[in-house]
Amino acid sequence: MGSGPAWKRRMAAPCSRAAAHGAVINCRSATKELSGIRIKSFPRSARILRSADFRTVYDHGTRVSGPLFAAFCKAREGDGAGVRIGLTVPKALGGAVVRNRIKRRFRAAFRLHRAEWNFDWDFVFNPRKAAILAPFADLERALAEVIRKCPH
Repeated sequence: MGSGPAWKRRMAAPCSRAAAHGAVINCRSATKELSGIRIKSFPRSARILRSADFRTVYDHGTRVSGPLFAAFCKAREGDGAGVRIGLTVPKALGGAVVRNRIKRRFRAAFRLHRAEWNFDWDFVFNPRKAAILAPFADLERALAEVIRKCPH
């Protein structure tokens, strides 16, 4: 007689991060890349959350493309809220872990430079596959380049 159902033997196998085939586990996360850097706050007023606001930026904004993402930017009426960011990460880029990592890295790069931009604009970023493994410095540089290219 056996010692139990076969599923117990499979469950007893050691789990490891390397077992996730195709997962982006080996790249450094946003928290590891930014260790030691003080990140400023990211208030709710700095985010685009409503689908109507996303739609407005897509329909009436200017498209700026880069190797890591496509961005849409649109000036807002002077409400004093400053620069706002919205992220749309398609499922084609990977599972939830990968998509959340991309969003975390974009938000971190945005937070680091948000105080430098003193204008009322909305930005929506659509990351590309290259953004998954891009070094954080390249992501910061590309983000600043898009902000500079948008007509102020």
